[in-house]
This record gives sequence, C-alpha cells and structure tokens, in this order.
Amino acid sequence: MSACDLAPGYVRAIAPYQPGKPTSELARELGLDEASIIKLASNENPLGVSPKALAAMRALLDGLARYPDGNGFELKQALSQRLGVAHNRIVLGNGSNDVLELAARAFLAPGLSAVYSQHAFAVYPLAVMAIGARGIEVKAHDYGHDLAAMAAAVGSDTRIVFIANPNNPTGTFVPGPQIEAFMATVPTRVLVVLDEAYTEYLRPECRYDSIAWLGKYPNLVITRTFSKVFGLAGLRVGYALADPAVADLMNRVRQPFNVNSLSLAAAAAALGDEAFIRDSYELNCRGMAQITEGLDRLGLQHIPAYGNFVTFAVPNASEVFQKLLRLGVIVRPIAAYGMPGHLRVSIGLEAENARFLVALKQALA
Repeated sequence: MSACDLAPGYVRAIAPYQPGKPTSELARELGLDEASIIKLASNENPLGVSPKALAAMRALLDGLARYPDGNGFELKQALSQRLGVAHNRIVLGNGSNDVLELAARAFLAPGLSAVYSQHAFAVYPLAVMAIGARGIEVKAHDYGHDLAAMAAAVGSDTRIVFIANPNNPTGTFVPGPQIEAFMATVPTRVLVVLDEAYTEYLRPECRYDSIAWLGKYPNLVITRTFSKVFGLAGLRVGYALADPAVADLMNRVRQPFNVNSLSLAAAAAALGDEAFIRDSYELNCRGMAQITEGLDRLGLQHIPAYGNFVTFAVPNASEVFQKLLRLGVIVRPIAAYGMPGHLRVSIGLEAENARFLVALKQALA
C-alpha cells in the first residue's frame, strides 16, 4: 500500500480542473507557428494589461526581494474607496478561485453540503470535494440557475450556496431582483457566495448593486476578479466582500502572502484605469455582436451571453474543436460541464473574431 492509497477517498475522486490549452502547447503538438495561433478559450482580455498596472509593476521590480504586504492595505484601500466598503469586509485571494476555496474551507466540513447549479463553474464542486463535503447539483433551467430549485435543495446540512452571475461557461444571467428575492428565502445559517467575475461586462440595464445588500444579508459573500476586464489573469488576484465576521473566518484559513507584491500593486492601479476599463467593455460589446451575428449566419444556436464569451451548439463538437486546433484557433470544449454538444469562444480582437468565424465555417464544411 502506498501513501497515495491512504489519501482521503474524496481527494482521490477529484477530477483535476482542465484549463484552456496554451498556444505554446498547441504549437508543440501540431508543429504550428505559435505567433499564428489565436487563443479564444480562457475568457482573457484581448487588450492585454492595463497601462497603469504595467507602470505600477515596473516601479516595484527593485523591491521583489521583500515579502508583500500580507494584509494588502493599498489594494484594500483602493477597493474601499471605489466600492464604499470597509477594509474588514475585504478578503484578498490568489485569483477569485482562491477566495471561493477560502469560503469552502471556512464553512464546510465532511458531513456538510453545498448547493450549486448544473453547468456552473467547475471550481465549486472541486472546492467542495476537497473539503470532503457533499455537493448538491441542481438541474439548470435553460442552461442557467434555477433559483427556486436551488432554494428547495438547501437542507439542514447545507452551509453554502454558490451562484455565478453571469455564469461560466454558459454565459447566462439572473437579474438582480431575483437574486435578492432568493437571499430573502435562504436561511441565515447558509452562506450565499455570489460569484461576479464577469460583472464589469454587464450592460447598464442589467447592472444591480449587490454591494448594497451586504448590510442587509450578513450571509452574503460577493467574489470578484482582476482576471477579466482588468486584464490581469496571469497575476492571479481576486477578492471577496463579506460581513466582517465572515471575512474574519475566511482570513483565518487564508495562506500568508497569498497575493504577491506585483499583483497587489497592479490590481490597485488597474482598478483606477477608467480608460482601459471603458475600452475593454466597449471592445467586448462590439466583439459580442460580431461573434453572435457570425454564428447566426452559420445557423448555429448560441446561449444569450452576458460575459465576455459565447457558448454555442455545434454538431460533432469534439471533432469541430480538433479541426479548429489544426487551423490554429483555440476555443473551449465544455463536455466536462455536461455540455458535449457545445463549444465556448471568448471575445477577442476584431481580427481574431473574424478569423475564428472563417475557421469555424471551414471546420463545419
């Protein structure tokens, strides 16, 4: 018997998260010129990194021999000023994945359960399984969250409900009033983790003020990321907003220095780069129209999208995915999310979107 055989069964049962294929990997596999490959698989910002974030990182290079500020004061101060929340409501993480896991570590244990939707972000079941807790997957409605069914699934052992809004990988959206009505029905002993990784991409008519709910619902945790509209996916920095008592428990299980110096500085600077945020949002709106109109011309159904990606149905999705790879275009297969007949494409630059649509037409021929 090996040490691996003695690892907890719930750990050995975990299927590792599969990220989008890097361009370097595809170039090695198929002998392609990496510079010719376009990656539209991981919902990254096609404009790159905020110029203000780059400047903030360059200013820190000479100080990298020092540990980062373990409390993240400057970033918390920037978040506090922008969002109107106190420092003791903020939990910083190595990406929003980290703060999702911190919530699970602080509030779940073997014998307890968490509720999440079918076709929701893969990190929810991973975080739950890693603790040895039980995941309750609720059947989706039109590929999105069925909040009534999720409320009904909450049991006496439930401690967390995860909601992604907009949802990844389907792109679906639940209007704010429906989420607040859901909050009013959930027992206060159950933490509602509202994952708003894509909230900056919402159009004005869809936006809602979840932060205003924090004072009313002490069991609400809002998680957000700097990986999307702020263009800092490679730095891994995210945050949670919560009741001070909840934030305190999450910080107790947080690793020291879980956010590095460059990430802290870049995130604080990116938060105030209004021009970059505006340009990223506007580019996404144009690209979303370009992609969805192209899919319509090809006769492919797509799920109404509210983030920076589109999920569409395609015959022989696995085969089409492989054909696209050979054409130097990386999208995301989502069979692991229970959607083997769909692919997900991130919004890119105008030329990248156009090339994807041409390649898709070839792959379908």
